[in-house]
Amino acid sequence: MLRKVIQIDDEKCNGCGICVTACNEGAIQIINGKARLINEIFCDGLGACIGECPEGAITVIEREAEAYDEIKVVEKLLNENSMKVLEAHLKHLKDHNEMLYFNQAMDYLKEKGVKVELEDKKNTMACGCPGSMAREIKRPKTESLENKRERIPSQLEQWPVQLHLVNPIASFFNGREMVIMSTCGPIVSANVHEEYIKNRSVVVACPKLDRTEPYIPKLAAIFEHNEIPKIIVVRIEVPCCGGLSYITVEAARMSGKQNLTIEEHILSVEGELINKQILFKN
Repeated sequence: MLRKVIQIDDEKCNGCGICVTACNEGAIQIINGKARLINEIFCDGLGACIGECPEGAITVIEREAEAYDEIKVVEKLLNENSMKVLEAHLKHLKDHNEMLYFNQAMDYLKEKGVKVELEDKKNTMACGCPGSMAREIKRPKTESLENKRERIPSQLEQWPVQLHLVNPIASFFNGREMVIMSTCGPIVSANVHEEYIKNRSVVVACPKLDRTEPYIPKLAAIFEHNEIPKIIVVRIEVPCCGGLSYITVEAARMSGKQNLTIEEHILSVEGELINKQILFKN
């Protein structure tokens, strides 16, 4: 049947194994130093592993593939005694509203007398993702803005900002630098308006939680129809945020636009700029 499955680029894959823990179906293993899709019937095609890959080595493609089999996935996880992975798998299905597969799995587990706990009762990593690990950031107490006479002005000069909603030929994209920012960016850093949004167009997106399939063609259309001196990807240090850089570079290639420069700025979860590099230039 024709359906969506992942594809792994051997040349880009560095064998880090992050995608193995990100895949809640157990469809990926590291073999001879490279990530491999061990059996396509275990791949649901939802692409949870894409945002986790720091090298952009994983894409979702549509091709002839054996049908995804939810029962075989559950059997495999039970045989491996991977209850934590099974719980993550069920949560993954529920989060993506794949209720048909979710109900199939729950009915099968009930038939086998297997009970699962879907609620994460610990303050630890969810679904094996380092970026989801809970932490507290200690900061010195500061004066409330309510006690100050002046508010910090916004530097935003456009609307909307969410990548799904913007029009690729909107006038605010043309003739100015563009910022493609992680949805978490304005939360981790109090300075994004002055440092990134001022005098620039901006879109926000999350490569882990958004429906990302339209993002590459949407960005490609923006690049193609506008003169943009520079593109700045502002992402957070967590691995799952690396997908934003991958999406942007792939869009630049798809657009065929000349004289494009893409910079990547990586912020720590404390809001500090920890790395800056050129990702793409033609």
